Amino acid sequence: MSLDHFSATIFKSLRRTDQRKWAHAYLEGLLVTSGKKSVRRLATTISRDPSVVQSLRQFVSLSPWDFDEVMEELTHWVAVHRPTHVWPIGRAVLPKRGDRSVGVHRYFDLSSGRTLNCQLGLGAFLCVGEAQLPVDWCLHLSTAWTQDPDRRRDARIPEGERYRPLWAAVLRLVDRLAARSDSPSAVVLVDMSDEPDVAYLLHGLAKRNRDFVVAVPPHLAVLPAGESLPAPVSARSLVSAQGPETERRSRLQTSLVHLAGDLPGRAPGPPYRLLTETDPTGAPGPLWLTSLAHLGLAEVGSITALHTGTTDAIGAMERDFGLLDFEGRSFPGWYHHMALVSAAYTYRRLHGPAAAPPGDPAHRVPQPRPRPLPPS
Repeated sequence: MSLDHFSATIFKSLRRTDQRKWAHAYLEGLLVTSGKKSVRRLATTISRDPSVVQSLRQFVSLSPWDFDEVMEELTHWVAVHRPTHVWPIGRAVLPKRGDRSVGVHRYFDLSSGRTLNCQLGLGAFLCVGEAQLPVDWCLHLSTAWTQDPDRRRDARIPEGERYRPLWAAVLRLVDRLAARSDSPSAVVLVDMSDEPDVAYLLHGLAKRNRDFVVAVPPHLAVLPAGESLPAPVSARSLVSAQGPETERRSRLQTSLVHLAGDLPGRAPGPPYRLLTETDPTGAPGPLWLTSLAHLGLAEVGSITALHTGTTDAIGAMERDFGLLDFEGRSFPGWYHHMALVSAAYTYRRLHGPAAAPPGDPAHRVPQPRPRPLPPS
């Protein structure tokens, strides 16, 4: 599959010829530039013309093109390759200096155990074979950004954007992906083990008739299934009290539960399965809750294992595709960069490296001096 055809399809919603030209150039730069993917390095890789730096910068930060339309095309492109019926959702933690990059805030990163000054993005993925491909993103905006008119204006945050807790951002991604794809039976996979209000997400997914496998906090209140008058207990204490079940050399602790919090007198909701896998020393791993209570433990375990692939995909985009390297500060610029990085990563995973190596003339944009794009 040629990069020209891929680029022409993914960016066909861009209204102007010069926009599509610079989208292709930026995409090429992400694929063939080694090391940090700053705009200056991308431009130097694909052209000797010094004006290309400014043109690429204006394209990604100022040019008025629609992130949603590009990601919809990318979703359709991936869907042709018959993805599995699992929708992983992962987090991209993007460290930043200072406080002017849109959405930057202090965030405790559970995986590293550190509080970081960063942007936080949630990404929705589709699975094709062993590849997990990003098809949507949501930038987390704290109230410090959404409720400050000066910050909103400077970062060009659209009027309709508001604060959403992480559980609501996940539901937003699920709704957007459902609208773009014909996959009513897809299972949502997401780690929300640090989200104190995860019950809102679980109820929201149940209301949408969407099956899920969700890592939950240990304190989540649940009701043991099968008891006439169960009292709420924490998820961790309940599952730890169960004897381990051995299946395919895995030590799994599991229990059937209902979610606590329903109104008194109401019949309990559907049964869910709690499960965790212990290591050889008996220490528990992540605590997962799933609506797939009818499936065998091995089948559910194969879904939870996909979470590692989501983390690996985000790590690869950080290392090799410039996910961390956007230097702009605006809301549209952030989304534009994420769309371009997602397209580059998807092309590489589905279709292999770009046809020509870095420095080959085939990777050079035409040398006539380009006109800078007008600001939005």
